Formats: sequence, C-alpha cells, structure tokens
Amino acid sequence: MKSLKKIIFSVALSCTFSVAALAQTTELGVNAGAAGYIGDINPTNLFKPAGVAFGAYIKRNFNPYWAVGIHYNYGKIKGNDANSDDLSLKTRNLNFSTSLNELSLQVDFNFLDYFSGGGRKNFSPYVFAGVGGVLFNPKATYNGETFELRYYETEGKKYRSYAMSIPYGIGMKYRIGERLGLFTQLGYRTAKTDYLDDVGERYPAIPVISGSSNKNPGGVNLSDPSVPRYPNDPDRPNFTPGGQRGNFVKNDTYFFVHIGLSYTFTSDKCYSF
Repeated sequence: MKSLKKIIFSVALSCTFSVAALAQTTELGVNAGAAGYIGDINPTNLFKPAGVAFGAYIKRNFNPYWAVGIHYNYGKIKGNDANSDDLSLKTRNLNFSTSLNELSLQVDFNFLDYFSGGGRKNFSPYVFAGVGGVLFNPKATYNGETFELRYYETEGKKYRSYAMSIPYGIGMKYRIGERLGLFTQLGYRTAKTDYLDDVGERYPAIPVISGSSNKNPGGVNLSDPSVPRYPNDPDRPNFTPGGQRGNFVKNDTYFFVHIGLSYTFTSDKCYSF
C-alpha cells in the first residue's frame, strides 16, 4: 500500500510539473500600431505609416530562445500620387487604399535567455520570420466616388484578391510581471503580388477614350486618370498605351509597426486521483 501511495504521489507530482511546464510555454498576445506600404505609388519611402493596425497571436515557447506562433494582423494602407514630390507621379495621378487581413506562421529567436513566463533576463531583442497569406482589395477615389479597382482591370489583366506573404522583422521584449510581457516590433512583408495598389506594369495597349466601357459613370478613366496635359483634346492620353505605368518591381511590400502585451499561462493543477 505504501509503495502504491508513493507511485501515485510520484505520478501526481510529475504531472503537476509537466503540465505547469507545458502551460508556461503557451503565450497569448495582442498588439496595435500602424501599417504602411512600399510599391508603385510609394516607391522610395521605406517607412511611411499610412493607417492603423492591430493583431493577436498564440505562441509556443520551446525554450527561452525559440518560439513558434500563429499570428493574425489587420492593417490599412494607402498611397496617392498627388502627394508625391515627383512631378511625373503627380501627373500620373493614381491613388489607392486597401485593408489587409493577414494570417501567418512565424518563428521567433530571442538573443537573450528570455520569455515572459521565465528565462534569466528581463528583456531581449529578437528577430522573426515566417510565411503567411494576405487578403486585399484596392480601391480608388475620384470625383468623390470610390471604385473597387480589381473589377475594372485597369492594366488589362485580372489578379486575385489574396497572395502569399513573407513576414520578417525585429523587435524588443520586456518582462513587466511574472507572466506579463511588453513588446515592440517592426515587421515587413514581401507580398507575392504586384497589385496591392492595383498598379503593376503597363497601361492597357488599347487607348481608353471618352465614352468607352472602361470609363466609369463619373467620367474618370481608371487606367489613366492623369492630370490633363492637353485640355483642348481631353481624349488624348498623357501616357502611351502599353507604356510604363508602374515601376516594374515584381512584389509590393507592406509593414506593421506594433506595441503589444503578452501573457504566459501557468498552472499548478493536475489530474486528481
């Protein structure tokens, strides 16, 4: 009987510690901040926040250095040629905005012995990378009207409203309580599409003229809404049909800059006998 009690006690003790250890590696987090974009309408400014962003994740810390998590992020990005310092872009006169819904699998690496439920350090810089997918739907505003650009095939081609994305970035983590952490991060995403902004390569090969089906009811040529250079000949395009419309970089990029809180679950309970 004593030996049986010892076995039960040993199993219960082992269970308690193993469950607690497992629980201590499970981390939840929420974050908020801003989103931005680099592409055909913003080709040079690598850090230009354009809209709000927020997200959440669940993460498994394998040890104080390595972790894997599932992340959801939402953000809004936009661009407008009218705000450019480049005269040719001002003349092109394109604009867009879109919401981003991203789901990704990311791997973290902490440079120091840290995670919010343990580790010997109270802070650590870290890097992350992963793979995911993003939903988008670029829209443009002209003459007070908003248009979902994907349906107008402004470059004479169709594209999907989703794409693979490759997240990567850096951050800093701080422990502010036994189970509570604070983090900041800057993460870029290479989207496997050139149409987050509806701008890819070339103007349509066939000129768009007044009264054609490619003009919306408000009279805006969504392929070429450029500022008129020829007021006496409004049907004459500023840009050559089939000529360059975008910057020919194959993939658009977007980013999130976040500050957030993390909570690591712990447990002292185990199954009773």
